[in-house]
Amino acid sequence: MKNIVTILVFVLAFTFTAQAQKKGGKPSAEKMLKKITKDLSLSEDQQSKIKPLLEGQMADRKAAMEKRKATQESGEKPSKEERKQLNADRKEKAATFNTEMASILDKDQFAKFEAMAKEKKGNAKNRVKKQKN
Repeated sequence: MKNIVTILVFVLAFTFTAQAQKKGGKPSAEKMLKKITKDLSLSEDQQSKIKPLLEGQMADRKAAMEKRKATQESGEKPSKEERKQLNADRKEKAATFNTEMASILDKDQFAKFEAMAKEKKGNAKNRVKKQKN
């Protein structure tokens, strides 16, 4: 009887630990929209306009990641021109996204949005530096 209770306790502990790890997960468009709404005090109209932008951005990133993985698995490395083109495409998409966000948000909201993006970019650079050390 004691063995059964002990096994059940271990199984329950393992299950809760696994579920807690899953909750972090990858950001979704819905989570990002909630965060932006909270931080920028968006109206319902602004939320309805931003949601498709976020979903499109997430889809583009996912497609790019899958393409990168496929290239990596094939053992091929992109040429210098291909890397330049990919980087230019990424920058163009980012500029388009920012232009569309600027047309949706008011000046104060957009300034705060840019500050948030800059901070996030800085945090990402710090993470990379820590990983290299």
